[in-house]
Amino acid sequence: MHSDAEPRQFDGVPLFDPRTGSTVIEPPGSGAGWWAGAPSACYDEQRRRYLLYYRLRKPRALGRGGECRIAASEDGLRFETIWSARREEFGSQSIERSCLVQSPEGRWRLFIAYVDPADERWRIDLLEADRPEEFRPAERQKVLTAADIGGEGVKDPVVYRQEGGWLMVVSYAPAKPDAPAAEREQMHATADVYNTGIVKSHTGLALSEDGRSFTWAGDILSPPDTGWDSYCTRVSALLPTPHGWVALYDGSASVAENYEERAGVATGPDLRHLQRQTVDGPALTSPHASGSVRYVEALRRPGEIHYYYEYARPDGSHELRVSRVAA
Repeated sequence: MHSDAEPRQFDGVPLFDPRTGSTVIEPPGSGAGWWAGAPSACYDEQRRRYLLYYRLRKPRALGRGGECRIAASEDGLRFETIWSARREEFGSQSIERSCLVQSPEGRWRLFIAYVDPADERWRIDLLEADRPEEFRPAERQKVLTAADIGGEGVKDPVVYRQEGGWLMVVSYAPAKPDAPAAEREQMHATADVYNTGIVKSHTGLALSEDGRSFTWAGDILSPPDTGWDSYCTRVSALLPTPHGWVALYDGSASVAENYEERAGVATGPDLRHLQRQTVDGPALTSPHASGSVRYVEALRRPGEIHYYYEYARPDGSHELRVSRVAA
């Protein structure tokens, strides 16, 4: 495995060269719409193993996000599946990016995003168990819904435990109460409001004392009026620094690039004051097909950062890769 000799840095956090990463999970098929990705990674100190959540997706006509998995590894590169769930277990049309974390008591939590069958809007629920192998979709608990935030959808949680409580950043679609009746009907007709072009993809913040009950705190990163990221600014990873935060986010210029976002960087002294640092263009791209590099996850390990990410292949599919950078 290779890495850049002098990777680009933001507030002391080095990035990586997506081209030199190693394939971790192959897509389940060839061509556009076949993806392995949307990762969430952590390290199980007790059992000395890497844990990786990811989602498998087919083209929309064949079933979209049909399955999610958790896999374990000794080296962070070669993984074996230890748990999986299909969209039918949630009564949902699609499962999306979720977040795997461990509580202070040692229990495991999976904050999972899926399309709510009740209203065809994205929502986030919680699965909890002593071991990731024991997660049961039927025992999920509500965390955040579109109604809770006064919006049209909420998904793709990034959960971070810190002193005094928990924070969760999410992709959300703000409400559009003045939309014409035709737009209102179209908004959720396909069970993915983000792929309609009617509303944009923003990033918001929710806070919690116990990591189960979250309170909506509002927007922290919105798409600008113009530019490469003027349709989507979806935070996918958070890295704390002595001066605040470095956030990696997925950006796109229009709904035509939905599902094929590229990665940018924002920084700030706190999450309420993030500023985009990649104004002129994305920081991370693939040389293939759409150029997509998205859902970048950052796992800190002693002396290095493990970046897991979706990467566009020459045939238009997305594979799940890892790049390791000294830090």
